[in-house]
Amino acid sequence: MDRVRQTMMMAQCLLLLISIVNGSDLQHVTCGSVVKLMNNNYKTRLHSHDIKYGSGSGQQSVTAVDDQEDGNSYWAVKGPVDAPCTRGVPVKCGATVRFEHLTTGKNLHSHLFSSPLSGNQEISAFGKDGQGDTGDNWVAVCNDDYWERTEIFRLKHVDTEKWLSISGRTFGRPINGQMEVIGSGYSDSSAYWLVMEGVYVKPTENDKTSSQSPRDEL
Repeated sequence: MDRVRQTMMMAQCLLLLISIVNGSDLQHVTCGSVVKLMNNNYKTRLHSHDIKYGSGSGQQSVTAVDDQEDGNSYWAVKGPVDAPCTRGVPVKCGATVRFEHLTTGKNLHSHLFSSPLSGNQEISAFGKDGQGDTGDNWVAVCNDDYWERTEIFRLKHVDTEKWLSISGRTFGRPINGQMEVIGSGYSDSSAYWLVMEGVYVKPTENDKTSSQSPRDEL
């Protein structure tokens, strides 16, 4: 990452810190929050880095790592491509969301390419400075009215209807030991996730009744 990009990301983090409260005070995941997502089955965190796949799309790879302190596992919660969500508003279950990788500015993405190890659907990081396409859209599938921070949830890819999951296989060099993240055609125990460490944006007054597009319900 060049110096300009690093400066921009640092500025964004400072802006977030101005408008947050202690994460333990917040019950829901809110738009604009920056979080780590842990797979409930494998206890690994969703991760990306500036390393491209050597097959498939050739886009930036997305993996899962054991190290909870790794700085490349932070993702910013955003609204869909055509309807940005309001900062600090709790995300509804069933809403369409995107996840921007904090250190590279690419979005969590999927498409009709095969994953490199298991032959499932590839998950990549795509776009530039948070801009991408509809392949970045995911539905937050959870059990309550709003996405609770302490409850397990699933992410369903809008374009292909695959579930964000982990195959159980691990990569060799240059990302030795990192696990393969996939789009799966079925939702088993590997498709469940938890929100973990992060910076949570404080909701505003009357947040749950803010005017939003009915389709996106953010």
